[in-house]
Amino acid sequence: MRITFIGGGNMAQALIGGLLADGTDPAELRVVEPVAAQRELLQERYGVESGAQAGPLVAGSEVVVLAVKPQQMREVCTGLAAVLSGQLVVSIAAGIRASDLSRWLGGHARIVRCMPNTPALIGAGLTGLCAMPGLDGADRETADALLSAVGQTLWVDEESMLDAVTAISGSGPAYVFYFMEAMHTAALGMGFDDEQARALTLATFTGAARLAADSPEPASVLRERVTSKGGTTAAALGAMAGRGVDRHIVEALAAARARSEELGEELGRD
Repeated sequence: MRITFIGGGNMAQALIGGLLADGTDPAELRVVEPVAAQRELLQERYGVESGAQAGPLVAGSEVVVLAVKPQQMREVCTGLAAVLSGQLVVSIAAGIRASDLSRWLGGHARIVRCMPNTPALIGAGLTGLCAMPGLDGADRETADALLSAVGQTLWVDEESMLDAVTAISGSGPAYVFYFMEAMHTAALGMGFDDEQARALTLATFTGAARLAADSPEPASVLRERVTSKGGTTAAALGAMAGRGVDRHIVEALAAARARSEELGEELGRD
């Protein structure tokens, strides 16, 4: 199956690398990339064909992956409409709704919209996917296989739920990094040097995440198991609870979802 990527940035490269690691022949992958230096990098690093013009590279492809910035999507789709010939279109651009993609692509209906997150860059991502109504099972399987190359997939029936996926997992790595920054700062304040603070923070997060992933029990139970009454953990969690940290986190994620909805409206306007 030939796949053409429109855009050769980080997420496109993550997908290309994942597909190659899964055994895809480099000859099956193509990239439309306007920047000459980026085309050279793609050819040298991955051995894939690349070019500046979409027409020759889209022709003969079964799948077209839209991997450009959301602000560029309308212009890209308008130019792409003339060279599409019924291919499955997979969009990994945040905020751009499938109905707007379809309109810009001249009424094209074989579209799957996806919301990956940055851990996809190391093959540990989670991607939310939603198919346009009427898309057959084979197209869904194709899109799932493509995004599974960089991690887990999660299908939603309503496209509006992709705004929630964006708020939880799409933006989620930044929340984790934010907490990590605070822990690192606290460690420095307690007398550790930078290297020690980094080691303590990273080991704590990676270990806790692995423990949660390997356990069938909810995070609340795991938390309770390390929280002795009157102990150090209880003191820290009590300080957080007293300041409503959990409530503020929920409010923050709601704000992220609302902004995702707003962006969909803004980017889809005529």
